[in-house]
Amino acid sequence: MELSPVPTDAELGSWAQRVATAMLQHGLMLVCAESCTGGWIAKALTDLSGSSAWFEAGVVSYSNTAKIALLDVKPQTLERTGAVSEETALEMASGALERFQAGVAVAVTGIAGPTGGTPEKPVGTVWIGWQRRGDRPRARLFHFPGDREAVRRQTVAAALDGVLEMLTN
Repeated sequence: MELSPVPTDAELGSWAQRVATAMLQHGLMLVCAESCTGGWIAKALTDLSGSSAWFEAGVVSYSNTAKIALLDVKPQTLERTGAVSEETALEMASGALERFQAGVAVAVTGIAGPTGGTPEKPVGTVWIGWQRRGDRPRARLFHFPGDREAVRRQTVAAALDGVLEMLTN
């Protein structure tokens, strides 16, 4: 599905429905580990009736302390690369799979703004990680335009799109 500049609620619902169908077809459960989206991925997925058949859990790990305690992100990773990094996204996805029985994890960490950006990591910088149990995690860097809501909406859509891509490839 082509990403709209800023996905609407209806478009996010459509992505969630496609994820639900794919998860059911594969007989897998999904877990998400969210930072900058604050639980929006889990909300989009659990807006669907019957989501308990394929959605296991969502963890909102906004602070570094929460990333360490809830997802086993290494303190050294956060010190070396920061919370918004490929390494952190990968460790968040892996940690979510370690904590839960799900077969698929998606993790997001980024800078939604309007504050918090730096020249190296401007507002809109988002890393999304995905992992299927038994496979190596992978992550992708995004630079989303717009205000806080636009960045978060685009992150949710890209996260769900990545789950679909992982299950269909």
